[in-house]
Amino acid sequence: MKTRFRGREEYIPLWREMQEFTDTRDESTPDEIWFVEHPAVFTMGLNASEEHLLNPGGIPVVQIDRGGQVTFHGPGQLMVYPLIDLKRSNIGVRCLLSALEQSVVDLVAEHDGTAAARAAAPGVYVGEDKLASVGLRIRRGCSFHGMALNVAVDLEPFSRINPCGYAELEMTDLHRQGIDLDLEHTAEELLPHFLRHLGLPFV
Repeated sequence: MKTRFRGREEYIPLWREMQEFTDTRDESTPDEIWFVEHPAVFTMGLNASEEHLLNPGGIPVVQIDRGGQVTFHGPGQLMVYPLIDLKRSNIGVRCLLSALEQSVVDLVAEHDGTAAARAAAPGVYVGEDKLASVGLRIRRGCSFHGMALNVAVDLEPFSRINPCGYAELEMTDLHRQGIDLDLEHTAEELLPHFLRHLGLPFV
């Protein structure tokens, strides 16, 4: 498993790179996890309805190939992209989704907070507020896209959409929960939890 903390990158070129990585990998290609931050962008999933895109203003809107509805990505948000050959690793999609969610739950718990996943609404919540959103794509038995974890985010753009298709859903971030981490340290703390839930060694 290769881990890359890539800093801030534009959304569309990185999305195309994920697609190319998935389409050209073979049985010997190592799995990778990319940690990335994006400039402000709204992304619409395969079946997303434009009725949930309320007032994007000057923020770009990109139609993409993951599941889920509309969400926002921007500065202060850690994107976690697991590029994993699920078939080779004998990992189910539900297991991957749960590992992403539970890694955030564990990270919050390490800082004496409480967060939880919901079976009916993918993601991680603190009370009624959403902390992390998950949207995956599986192609050729391999995963791409992943999870958006709010670390220290300007939450105003979320008011311009119905996040993940839910009207009046409130968002939160780690800083608002009293967890004062930057993106790189968040990735460092999250990674061992994620790998443990997948049953993979942390090196």
